Amino acid sequence: MHELKKIVSGRQTAKLDKPVVLFLIGARLNRFWPVSRWWWFSKTMPAMLKELDSKPEAGLLWYRTHASWRMLMVQQYWESFDKLLAYAQDRNGVHFPAWGRFMKQLAEDDGIGIWHETYLIEPGRFECIYGNMPLFGLAAATSSVQAEGRLAAAKTRFAA
Repeated sequence: MHELKKIVSGRQTAKLDKPVVLFLIGARLNRFWPVSRWWWFSKTMPAMLKELDSKPEAGLLWYRTHASWRMLMVQQYWESFDKLLAYAQDRNGVHFPAWGRFMKQLAEDDGIGIWHETYLIEPGRFECIYGNMPLFGLAAATSSVQAEGRLAAAKTRFAA
């Protein structure tokens, strides 16, 4: 689901037949010490992604993890907002107990910062381009088409 594979030559864009949800979630390590206070938290997102990889019916279409010094971000594309919420609220899944533990142990401690943003991406209301890239982002989560004709320029891709 999330591995970058062979390079697709030329210019590609995404094709959507139905809306998808872009969910960006991240954490920032504000203080390094004591490591024992937050180390368990560093293992939660990999466990969630492993669980979601094993449950395609949960609705996660594609993801990529991005790391930058103190920040970690996961870019995720979901079939729907309802499926994203269902996963977050599943008491038998990895997320729900991890969230509860975070709220008890780390929410009032400024050692770790967390954030997320959620966006609805609708057909004809987005624009993207990928040049000489493996399938990535929205094109990997949905389908990829050549960026030619009316899809060659950003303005006409957005209106397509």
